[in-house]
Amino acid sequence: MSRLKRAEQADSLLGFRKEKTEPTVPYGLLKAARKSGQLNLSGRGLTEVPQNVYRLNIDTPEEAQQNVSFGASDRWWEQTDLTKLLLSSNQLTQISDDIRLLPGLIILDLHDNQMSSLPNAVGELQELQQLRLSHNQLTSVPLAVCTLKNLRSLTIQQNLLESLPEDLGHLENLTELDLSKNRLKDLPSSLGHLTALQKLNLCHNKLSCLPDSLAQLTKVKLLDCSNNQLTDIPANLSEMFALEQLYLRHNKLRLLPQLPAPALKELYVGNNLIEQLETEQLSCLTAISLLELRDNKIKTLPEEITLLSTLTRLDLTNNDISTLPASLSLLPSLKVLLLEGNPLRGISRDLLSKGTSELLKYLRGRIKEEPEGADKEPTAMTLPSQARVNVHNIKTLKLLEYSEKQVGCIPDELFDAAASHSVTSVNFSKNQLTSIPPRLVEFHSSLSDINLGFNRLTCCSPDICKLLQLKHIDLRNNQLSDLPSEMKNLTKLCSIILNYNRFKSVPEVLYQIVSLETVMLGNNQVGGVDPSHLMKLDHLSTLDLSNNDLLSIPPELGLCTSLRCLSLEGNPFRTPRAAILARGTDAVLEYLRSRIPT
Repeated sequence: MSRLKRAEQADSLLGFRKEKTEPTVPYGLLKAARKSGQLNLSGRGLTEVPQNVYRLNIDTPEEAQQNVSFGASDRWWEQTDLTKLLLSSNQLTQISDDIRLLPGLIILDLHDNQMSSLPNAVGELQELQQLRLSHNQLTSVPLAVCTLKNLRSLTIQQNLLESLPEDLGHLENLTELDLSKNRLKDLPSSLGHLTALQKLNLCHNKLSCLPDSLAQLTKVKLLDCSNNQLTDIPANLSEMFALEQLYLRHNKLRLLPQLPAPALKELYVGNNLIEQLETEQLSCLTAISLLELRDNKIKTLPEEITLLSTLTRLDLTNNDISTLPASLSLLPSLKVLLLEGNPLRGISRDLLSKGTSELLKYLRGRIKEEPEGADKEPTAMTLPSQARVNVHNIKTLKLLEYSEKQVGCIPDELFDAAASHSVTSVNFSKNQLTSIPPRLVEFHSSLSDINLGFNRLTCCSPDICKLLQLKHIDLRNNQLSDLPSEMKNLTKLCSIILNYNRFKSVPEVLYQIVSLETVMLGNNQVGGVDPSHLMKLDHLSTLDLSNNDLLSIPPELGLCTSLRCLSLEGNPFRTPRAAILARGTDAVLEYLRSRIPT
């Protein structure tokens, strides 16, 4: 009898151990998923997907078999189809063919697992719009994926892909494709068939050339080809009429690409082998705002650099430039000029450390020494720092400047001198202004750039909202705590700098300015941010919330996929941890997405 008892005891323990290893999902989650259509199983250590997840919309729930009455909120027969299934950050090596039992899925998130393949049954999820497969071990794009006609977003970064199927071109509704951090050596010509594509990321692969068919992607706004082995760029990429941001860092380019893409605003060509800038390439960049040429081998800057009339930021860090043309100061929109790490002669390190505005002043002072550039009017011959009214700046640069005077109001004679000119830029920074000069409205038809930083403004006058051509506003280092609601009328505003003020929240009006690309709110007292409103800012690429009072970061902020630069350091929140912040914006957004609750 004792042996029998011991056998029974052993069997029962064996059964217990087996039962313990089966993956389980709390029943409350499944019950909630039947109502919401969303199920989040991220980060649960799953090695396989439980069968009751696949059969969620098929099997009769337990409560239906019990003799209980249901309230209006517990009617199991009114369940909704599962549309969102999050399985990220688990230990899945595969998913079952039973995934076909969830035909209503719109979002399927499998990123950060150990999957090397997908079942063909994935092709039956014809409602699928988002498929996230990043951080897995896929060696190829499953052909079943190429049949998903409604797919809008496909992210397969950080896998083991060495090639792509021609069938990828069948995804005609795809707007986002991320193939970064793989082992791709070439791209199929069918990539050009993805005519709805708006965002294409190919960085960190082994590409030595780009297919000509890429030129057919006329809706792509962002193309990232950084960290490859490209030696040149197809000239027909200029047919990508919507292209605004092009990343070509860390390649083997010897020339600046000749790309007359009419919408191109940002070109990043750092860490290449470029030795000289040629007129043909520069003259193409008719809409360029940011040009990054750092860590190349450029020796001289041609006079034709002045053709870049829309340029606001020029990064020439770590090149071989020894002299700067004085004409560089004639760039009307240039705000940031980075020159560290160049063997410059005749320009002291002290001058470089004072920043862009002082350097441009110095260069403008050199223009008067050149006979052909000399102006006969005495005011134009005077250095900007000495002139009370700088006529040269007003006439030539369309710039009205009265900065670093420590005055409480701007003299009327300054506005009078500029009355007959179409002033586009105003710089009244580093004064003692307590209110915005009312006469600024006289330039309402032309003014696009205002710098009122380093003053004592306590409120922002609604008058500024009458300047409907405004694209850039700099209000840093003031005493502002709110912005006028009328600012929503500034439909062309691209960037606003509000660092070092007294904002305790993101000004509500900013959520209504859909043209915004850059919002700088560092070093304030902001305690929260609304991701649902931020997501409406389709063009927002830079958001600075560093050194504020954010106690938590809402996971939904990860859905703001237009962000290329998100600064959160210096806040008292605990997650994301500093190690994740250090990995950059993409890593932070991906982390936040993985934490979105159902």
